[in-house]
Amino acid sequence: MTLRRAWSLVGGGGMAAAGVLLFLVVGTYSASGSLDQAQAQGAVQLAPGTVPASYAPLIQKWGTLCPELTPPLLAAQMYQESGFNPKAVSPVGAQGMAQFMPATWAIYGVDPTHTHTPDVWNPADAIPSAATYDCQLAKDTSSVPGNHTANMLAAYNAGPYAVIKAGGVPPYKETQGYVSSITKLAQSFTGATVISFSAQAAGAIYYAQQKLGTPYLWGGEGLASQGYRFDCSGLTQAAFASVGITLPRVAADQWYAGPHPSRSQLQPGDLVFFSHDPHDPAQIHHVGIYVGGGMMINAPHTGAVIRYDAIDSEGDYFGATRVTAGGADALPTLQPGGGIANGGALASN
Repeated sequence: MTLRRAWSLVGGGGMAAAGVLLFLVVGTYSASGSLDQAQAQGAVQLAPGTVPASYAPLIQKWGTLCPELTPPLLAAQMYQESGFNPKAVSPVGAQGMAQFMPATWAIYGVDPTHTHTPDVWNPADAIPSAATYDCQLAKDTSSVPGNHTANMLAAYNAGPYAVIKAGGVPPYKETQGYVSSITKLAQSFTGATVISFSAQAAGAIYYAQQKLGTPYLWGGEGLASQGYRFDCSGLTQAAFASVGITLPRVAADQWYAGPHPSRSQLQPGDLVFFSHDPHDPAQIHHVGIYVGGGMMINAPHTGAVIRYDAIDSEGDYFGATRVTAGGADALPTLQPGGGIANGGALASN
């Protein structure tokens, strides 16, 4: 996000806010100044499959660095900033998974192993550095009224001086949107035990049922120019659009549009996903709409029609998402090529 990257940190000092702000998650834990102690006390867990397996331990560990931060919140930041792309570069020059400007990285980049110069392109450095920067911002804004986690996020986007001057989240549309999006998006990364029923589920199923028997079309979005045909994610996108929820176009991006019920918690209307890699959500290749009894409405492949299929018919079931309006609204803006926007298209270093 460009506002955050344009500011340099102003030393606000002060003590970190007491207590634990876990309004995003199920359960609480007692935080301390020790990262290891926080881990031992049982930090809030990431939902399985929401973070690429190679990054999950880092996010789970460093997401407990201070009371204002949780692993799901840190995961939501990394997804919002770069889509977990360690080579991301923004048009304004922010670099790496956490999108640090070089001047900010020079101050806050850390190597937890103390064996090399901190590398902004290395997730093993970028993730701890993002957490370290978050928690420093929490300290710098600790005397500001309001929600300390929201103030921390606002400072990450707009700089701590803006938060201190405004006495809370500043009145910048981008910053307010950033805070709202991260807090909502964090719910998609949280391992929850209770997930509310989706009020829009019945309408989405009804729409998809009307399309049974329609021939599959790769890239189909149900447009007249396409003969009103769909592919898998085109169907799910249209089904939820019919009940007022805007989903991204690609199945792997739809995965983050809400919390993730376990297989035993599946309810009609949940989106069910399939992946080439059981540990990597970026490898999701297919999606269907669960209707109960182990069955889904499925737009399977070229030469087939939209039909009922068993969710085990694909052979590589990955997980499910209970789509919510808030979860869908919180997803980052995507470029036509699929990258996270962050003010413009991302490029590889």
